[in-house]
Amino acid sequence: MRRPHWPRRVFAQLLLSQTVVTVGVTAVTAGLFLAPVSRELDRDAMQRALSIAQVTAQDEVIARAAEARDAAVVQRNAEQIRLATGASFVVITDVDGIRLSHTDPGRIGQRVSTDPEPALRGESVTAIQQGTLGRTARGKVPLRAVDGRIVGEVSVGISDDSIRHRLMSMATGILLCAGVGLAAGLAATLVLARRLKRRTHNIAVADIAALLVEREAMLHGIREGMVALDPDGRIRLANDEAVRLLALPDDCVGRSVDQVLPQGRLADVLAGRIEGTDLPAVRDDRVLVVNRMATPDGGAVTTLRDRTELESLVRELDNTRSLTEALRAQDHEHANRMHTLLGLLELGRHEQAAEFISEQSGSHAAVAAEVSEQVQDPHVAALLAGKTAVAAERGIELVLSADSHLPDAAVDARALVTVVGNLIDNALDAAAGPGPARAAGGPVRGALPPGAVFFPGRSPAGAGPSAGTSAGSRRPVVEVALRADGPVLLVEVGDSGPGVAPELRTRIFEEGWTSKQAPAHRPRGLGLAMVARLVERAGGTISVGEAQLGGARFTVRLPEALHIAPVEA
Repeated sequence: MRRPHWPRRVFAQLLLSQTVVTVGVTAVTAGLFLAPVSRELDRDAMQRALSIAQVTAQDEVIARAAEARDAAVVQRNAEQIRLATGASFVVITDVDGIRLSHTDPGRIGQRVSTDPEPALRGESVTAIQQGTLGRTARGKVPLRAVDGRIVGEVSVGISDDSIRHRLMSMATGILLCAGVGLAAGLAATLVLARRLKRRTHNIAVADIAALLVEREAMLHGIREGMVALDPDGRIRLANDEAVRLLALPDDCVGRSVDQVLPQGRLADVLAGRIEGTDLPAVRDDRVLVVNRMATPDGGAVTTLRDRTELESLVRELDNTRSLTEALRAQDHEHANRMHTLLGLLELGRHEQAAEFISEQSGSHAAVAAEVSEQVQDPHVAALLAGKTAVAAERGIELVLSADSHLPDAAVDARALVTVVGNLIDNALDAAAGPGPARAAGGPVRGALPPGAVFFPGRSPAGAGPSAGTSAGSRRPVVEVALRADGPVLLVEVGDSGPGVAPELRTRIFEEGWTSKQAPAHRPRGLGLAMVARLVERAGGTISVGEAQLGGARFTVRLPEALHIAPVEA
């Protein structure tokens, strides 16, 4: 015979267990209710028997007849009382416990079956006892003469059958109420089980445990951040990657997004105040791509992808492409110089050819030496060299101010390169666009600082037009200044572009804000936002104003950027 098995489905287990519990609770409740009712009925029957006995004992006729042992008179009066009250029996004895009355006249003259001594001593007794007439609720009192002497006992009994009949009549109502409650409980259990069946998709309990384990392994094993929010906007789940990417506190679960993240675009995207797909956002020095999906219960699930390394690679790719184009241009320029040198040699102008070679090599060496003397940090120097080639290809003059000085003592060279590189990139984009410096026949507003260093391939200010430019127009200019004052570093990047309107000088640092067309391979509006986050994290400040060149000038002050103790006054 096949043994019954506990059901595997969640709803079936709930239905069965709730049914068992409901039936059990109903039965126990009914039993607990009936037990005191039965005791109360017994107590009521005993008190009723005692009251009948007390009234009978006050009958003087019965008392005189009992004292005289006149059984006929006692029997007649006792039966009248029994029939009038509905008692099972009314037994009267003399002082020796001999019956003077009984329901069965054949038992008159016999001693009672239960002990009459307590009543003969003057006590009133109630009890449930087994006698010749069966189990009865009894009340016993002493029978006294007119002068108060005890002359016998009055014992009244109420049959147990009548008590059980009353109990059964009451139990019917109790059980009916219990049945109604049981039916309501079973109906509620069935509704709950059906709802649970729909919510759990009729899966087994073992499958739920397996799904939970798999979910935990998946959430904390994937390399994408995930944050789940409840309908009130509080975090109810955040995997390890999300905690790492967002720098969330350990007690983030149960708290709202605005409580664990600073105000800004990232908090707005997670909270649903900004909608869209693949939204870029910045957290410290990380570039994140955020997607938010609403859930049926009113909450949301947000996924986070770290694009920091990809963004860096894309920037490197852009720089590499620019360097490639610059190398092609330099190769073309080098070929032109070789052709010029060849022509001078073929014309026999050897001295002029030698001067031409010396001039070309000497100018490059002098500029390189002066730049390396001013910028001693190798990372920033390499960055400037790369940006020089990019600027040259785009026809922009990149200028290092004469008073620039940066020792090789950067606390965080990577962050410094990110700040300077992003500012130069934005300045190059601004200078390359239509602006005051590129108006036809319009000179650059203001003058470059005296002694400014031009990188190779550019002519100094006031030295005449560069190769390939006319005297009536100037090439766009980007000026970089790096000044160290003890541990404090001041970075200034200006351009000859159109500048930044005063009403936009705060908004340009918001993530995702840009006035340019975003390329297909990466989003815009992240560079300045990342710079602002890095500067704020370092305790510095960043501001934008108007440059002498006519465009915008970004000023960054980093108070603890260099490993140099401040000079005491």
